[in-house]
Amino acid sequence: HHVMEEAIGDRPVVPSVICLGIAGVDRPDDATMVRAIMKRIGYKATVVVVNDALVALEAGAPRQPGVVIISGTGSISYGRNADGEAARSGGWGYVLGDEGSGYWIGRSALRAVLREADKRGPKTVLTPMLLEHFGVGQAQGLIHEVYHTNLKPAAIGTLARSVQAAFLQGDQAAVGILRAAANELESAAMSVARRLGLLGQEYPFILAGGIFRAVPWLDQELTRRLPVVSRGATVRLLDREPASGAIALALQEAAGGASIPRYKAD
Repeated sequence: HHVMEEAIGDRPVVPSVICLGIAGVDRPDDATMVRAIMKRIGYKATVVVVNDALVALEAGAPRQPGVVIISGTGSISYGRNADGEAARSGGWGYVLGDEGSGYWIGRSALRAVLREADKRGPKTVLTPMLLEHFGVGQAQGLIHEVYHTNLKPAAIGTLARSVQAAFLQGDQAAVGILRAAANELESAAMSVARRLGLLGQEYPFILAGGIFRAVPWLDQELTRRLPVVSRGATVRLLDREPASGAIALALQEAAGGASIPRYKAD
């Protein structure tokens, strides 16, 4: 309701179609529940409910086959082919997955600091960086900052900028973290591309999410890697608001029906 109020504001607009891109929404039951909520709070429009990854893909590759790699606080890869089939990899949430995400990178940085403190890991410039970030004098102080203040995944995700800074100094812990993140994001994206039969075709990988700007090396590394492992593919950073994909899908629905891909049976 708050999102709709913010979008419409004081404008005398009554939407005929609303497209909502929501993380983790994939099953028909999810969409039915969201539509029921929208109806209950007073919206009589046609409501299209999709995973937010489809919204980002539509923004970067309108009506085209392709794969979007999202790395923000969480991570997911999602794609579609010319047959209207979709596949996804990742998106399991920060407890179960989200490899290569801001949270995952930030948690890895915290672990590198703790490994140094335990004398079971190499010295890393991440230690002074993160201690200063949290305003503590030693690694033991991180326990209070992480657990007792109920630190949110998004707050841990902001540590990815420190990892990028340490990487630029040649810090081996940071280098290892970012290489592992690139490996995870590449693996997820290629899993999607293979399952959709995209290998050998010309199609785009779209990089979306704040981590590709906070950690430019990941953008550069995936731009280098992906065309090598998938000949004919291109890689580009999403250069517009992902919400533009929701607008496009709503317009398609208003014009006769949005093309929502169905998940391919494995």
